[in-house]
Amino acid sequence: MNIKRRFFGILMVFAGLFAGSQMHAQQIAKGQLVDGIAAVIGNEIVLESDVVDQENYARQQGMQTGSRCEFLENMISSKLLLYYAKKDTLIQDRSKEIREAADRKYQSIQASFPNERAMLDAYKFRTSYEMKNAISKIDTEQYYTQQKYGLITQGVDVTPNEVSDFYALYKSQLPQINDEVVLSRIVLYPQLTEEHKQDIINRLKKIKQDILNGESFESQARIYSEDEGSAANGGLYRNVPRGQMVKPFEAAALNLQEDEISDPVETEFGFHIIQLLKKSGKLYDARHILIKSEPTAAELETTKQKLRDIKAEIESGKITFKEAAHKYSDDKTTKFNGGLTSDERTGSDRREKLDLEPVISYQIAGHKKGEITDPFEHELNRRKTVEIIRIEDEIPAHPLDLSTDYERVKDYALNKKRNEVLEAWVEQRLPETFISIDKRYNDCNFKTNWSKEALFK
Repeated sequence: MNIKRRFFGILMVFAGLFAGSQMHAQQIAKGQLVDGIAAVIGNEIVLESDVVDQENYARQQGMQTGSRCEFLENMISSKLLLYYAKKDTLIQDRSKEIREAADRKYQSIQASFPNERAMLDAYKFRTSYEMKNAISKIDTEQYYTQQKYGLITQGVDVTPNEVSDFYALYKSQLPQINDEVVLSRIVLYPQLTEEHKQDIINRLKKIKQDILNGESFESQARIYSEDEGSAANGGLYRNVPRGQMVKPFEAAALNLQEDEISDPVETEFGFHIIQLLKKSGKLYDARHILIKSEPTAAELETTKQKLRDIKAEIESGKITFKEAAHKYSDDKTTKFNGGLTSDERTGSDRREKLDLEPVISYQIAGHKKGEITDPFEHELNRRKTVEIIRIEDEIPAHPLDLSTDYERVKDYALNKKRNEVLEAWVEQRLPETFISIDKRYNDCNFKTNWSKEALFK
């Protein structure tokens, strides 16, 4: 038996569909085949283009890909979960929150483009409404699928004996672990001098005065704002839920009267002037102009010297790295954990060397366990930083071993057991669920009998 997490894959099946959904938004030429239905599960549909897009996405990500039948089967499994999840009264309706999150994702994607039209053209959408709907649809399906999977496998666990038995049976199929490291870091945001801050404030005051003298806020934002996400739209953020923006920004915006412009406001991203356009319940529309707190070379050097001094204190034994991280680091995600970093995907503090950012790989090259890098420039939350890194441990490449990799082996064993529970649930639901698969997949050797007698003719 292959221990790859067959049904775990269905939870990730939507990850690549946004790349595919962009293509469906293109205008269709006269006489062109719009799309084909690959499968129907209850009242859920899998389009042929969805299967193709998922296969292409997997290849783009460097994943090992099997036949198209495998991708279709994963998508049928996912749609089956979705179909029953929408009927499940234990799953909370979060459509409003998902729509709001879709708006935020839209803004985040837009920040990578010079303007909104460039983004829509790149993703092949005609309107912002169309693109937001696509994001919302994918997030909704993923939410319901994950919730249903969680309910079905709730309470499933494995004992140490089950982990040992699993390892004995599947040892030869378990993957090789690549070279790994455990890293801790101390991160500092360079502080601007008072003179530098005042210069930015004066620039914003001048822009505000020009607006009061007749220039439009929108045009000034297009010219001067350094917020990549809104500058091309004249600094506009529409339907912003309360609590989304950083506190100083939101406090200043909501204390304004409609069309009023704030004095310069400092946030962690820089300095802003803000114009409130409209307040409606828990939502508001606002424009802003941002000038970032970009440190000068001298300010960066001052921060590097501070980190050199901290490093010297650690190496002399006056303070531990863990204590220094808690005391000095500006990285809120690691400072309370002694600076210890983790893999965002797995949550493990072991990180594969091949997956490290190039700048991190370069900085730790040649350093041994227990050593600390010199201060170097980096970036966090789109802001320049200065950092030092300590190499806490180095783990050479090796086959998964029960004595040293118990938690990883346990994860594999647990996922296998969850998949077995899910497979049993699927078998129970098949007799009562309409499932129809297009005849082009007649030759597929599916792992589950998806009522093949109901194939389209």
